[in-house]
Amino acid sequence: MGKKEAQFNEIVRKVRKEHFGKGPERIKTTFVDNMAISILHGNLTPTEKFIAQTAQGAELIHTARTKMIQQVYADKIPEGMEELVGAKLMNLFSDINIEEDIAVSVFIFDRKIQDK
Repeated sequence: MGKKEAQFNEIVRKVRKEHFGKGPERIKTTFVDNMAISILHGNLTPTEKFIAQTAQGAELIHTARTKMIQQVYADKIPEGMEELVGAKLMNLFSDINIEEDIAVSVFIFDRKIQDK
């Protein structure tokens, strides 16, 4: 993993920890053209895992996690993210598989992410 990916992962981890009380245990980000694709493992808190033991609870956690993270980024772009990639964040698409505790976030920027 390159330095830029590692720095991007730390920004993502910090946002998640700040807003959910726990950051992902592992993140892998790949830059492709104007996108940053992040795969996040180990996202759920012990409380969320407990709630997700029922189908209704799992749906509640899924909805809360996906909608909330999109709202967080819509309200305020994390400090240093756009400067790091040299582009403006336009959209964020996010989903989580509650059973596997794996999330994906696709960050769409207004131009190709700078290589350097």
